[in-house]
Amino acid sequence: MKQKQVYMDHGATTPVREEVLEAILPFFREQYGNPSSLHAQGREVRHAVDQAREVTAKALGAGPDEIFFTSGGTESNNLALRGSAKKRGSAGHIITSSIEHHAVYDVCRDLEKEGHKVTYLPVDRYGLVNPNEVEAAITPDTFIISIMAANNEVGTLQPVDQIGAIAKKHNILFHTDAVQVVGQLPLDLSKLDVDFLSLSAHKFNGPKGIGAIYKRKGVRIDPLYRGGGQERKLRPGTENVPGIIGLSRALELSVNEIPEKKKLLEGLRDQLIQGLLKIEDVVLNGHPELRLPGNVNVSFKYIEGESVLLSLDLQGIAASSGSACSSGSLEPSHVLSAIGLDHQTSHGSIRFSLGRGNTEEDVEYVLKNIPPIVDKLRRISPLRKPG
Repeated sequence: MKQKQVYMDHGATTPVREEVLEAILPFFREQYGNPSSLHAQGREVRHAVDQAREVTAKALGAGPDEIFFTSGGTESNNLALRGSAKKRGSAGHIITSSIEHHAVYDVCRDLEKEGHKVTYLPVDRYGLVNPNEVEAAITPDTFIISIMAANNEVGTLQPVDQIGAIAKKHNILFHTDAVQVVGQLPLDLSKLDVDFLSLSAHKFNGPKGIGAIYKRKGVRIDPLYRGGGQERKLRPGTENVPGIIGLSRALELSVNEIPEKKKLLEGLRDQLIQGLLKIEDVVLNGHPELRLPGNVNVSFKYIEGESVLLSLDLQGIAASSGSACSSGSLEPSHVLSAIGLDHQTSHGSIRFSLGRGNTEEDVEYVLKNIPPIVDKLRRISPLRKPG
């Protein structure tokens, strides 16, 4: 009998849905022209790219001329931060948080080496940035504020509406990494004071290797590299046409399903949290209410998260460990450290991220398998609770 498979790592990536695959395939087979070519095949593909841009813009509450396609969230984040810094032309001041994704955090570290000053704002024990501290950190040299819309590890939603209003009041650019939010929660850029927003298709059941950046009309930044006139010279290089088509179709479908999907995932999330917290010495990380619909991040005290993860994998359950960064470092996640977790508790963390396709049966299967795994690991752990 085939073992049950439960995928709860949608925060890392999602499966491409069938409707998206169907939309993509013709652009590998029949409509393969270069959108920059003047012949009929090229013009046909250019029209498809233009339509995809309009669909993407509409889903976000933006204008088509404010959407630029990139290779993903990492490039979009780099473009917002480095592009703004290049346009400034001289050293300035950046405000960000201590829990940003490495695609922002590491860029800021590099910009520091290039002469810019960076303020890494602290967060509370739930992972929330205080808007008042954002405003207090502003200096005459501050040229951009970058605060993520939701944390990728602990799922905490940030008050980007308040922070955007503060940035606008002080005439400072505001960027938000919304990779975890787009397609999961309602988002209308026409009502937010956001100058840049990053997104990635593979987080909402689209293909990997394609993303976009929203750049508010009138905001000027420099491209990261040169090479052609594509994406209005902001992101040169032949367009990833199948990816662009896939992104727009996946986003359109995801946005239309948000009300129903949000309600479903919140219910499954809360059911999973309640069940996990019944286990002795389990801590919920992140905000208890202001969190992504499908995010559950918990720490199992006195054991290693990686051991839990491997044991779950043997039962067909896919999740992720929040105890170390992608480099394989033994240091705990900078996010978990920032919310005040000690090293031992941090190393016992696991992130379950639910998504499209998950069911109540999946949650029950996880809750059935977790207690014996935790019990076994604690019995052999050198970190086990005294007594």
